[in-house]
Amino acid sequence: MAAAGHNKYAAGYGQVKHHEWRTAENSASHLLPRLQAMVKETPQLKLLDVGAGPGTISASFAKYMPDGQVTATDISDEILGRAKEHADSVGVKNIQFQKANVYELPFPDSSFDIVHVHQVLCHLDAPPDAIREIVRVTKPRGVVALRESEMKMWCIFPELPPLLQFHEIAAKTLAANGGQDKGGRQLVSWTMKAGVAREDITASFGTWCYSTPDDRLAWAGSMMERLKTGQMRGKAIELGIATEQEIDDMVNAWDEWSKTDDAILGIMNGEVLVDKK
Repeated sequence: MAAAGHNKYAAGYGQVKHHEWRTAENSASHLLPRLQAMVKETPQLKLLDVGAGPGTISASFAKYMPDGQVTATDISDEILGRAKEHADSVGVKNIQFQKANVYELPFPDSSFDIVHVHQVLCHLDAPPDAIREIVRVTKPRGVVALRESEMKMWCIFPELPPLLQFHEIAAKTLAANGGQDKGGRQLVSWTMKAGVAREDITASFGTWCYSTPDDRLAWAGSMMERLKTGQMRGKAIELGIATEQEIDDMVNAWDEWSKTDDAILGIMNGEVLVDKK
């Protein structure tokens, strides 16, 4: 599903198991100090998590603001159901779920103290339009927190040739579907194009690190599923950037990588905090 005139989420929801690895601690550290400071001043804080996916980050936020309220949105009823199941499983009560499209958020102006968006803009064909809508629903003196992966900046060991090829086709297929393969480095630019003054933007970079056996399995398992049955396989073959055999080699390489004790993957992420006037 997509807003009229825009591309849809091409990755699909069948291969997002690795999203469940994400928490506020490992994926929103640029926001946490500000969130904790704001909770001290406003215990009944309202936070919107746009494109929340399986809701693991949303539920993490909720624990930092026990007297506040988290609203988690996504375009998929299926994934929102999974997010609710996760919240219930970890005992989070101060959270609600609502279907919504980032280009047309169903909330009045100035509804939330904090609006958080994580790995959503890179899948969109018009990120500044989405940011403009996100800023709209943020209260004056509120905060917008954005974080997007930088597809061009991965660091992997061992450097298995099929995994280096996978990195290339992952970026190319994202761009071919209308997404952004250089999202992290463009966050400040997109935010300014959405009408935010440069002096109201704080920029940073953060990383993901997959190195423990569980971390490697979470990442590699999802990548293998995308290669076996996901949209990436068909798109790579359609574009002529990988053969069936090469894709099968990538599946085997991810399996090998996940079982290698000294294997590691680092991914760079661009980050922005907006202080709304």
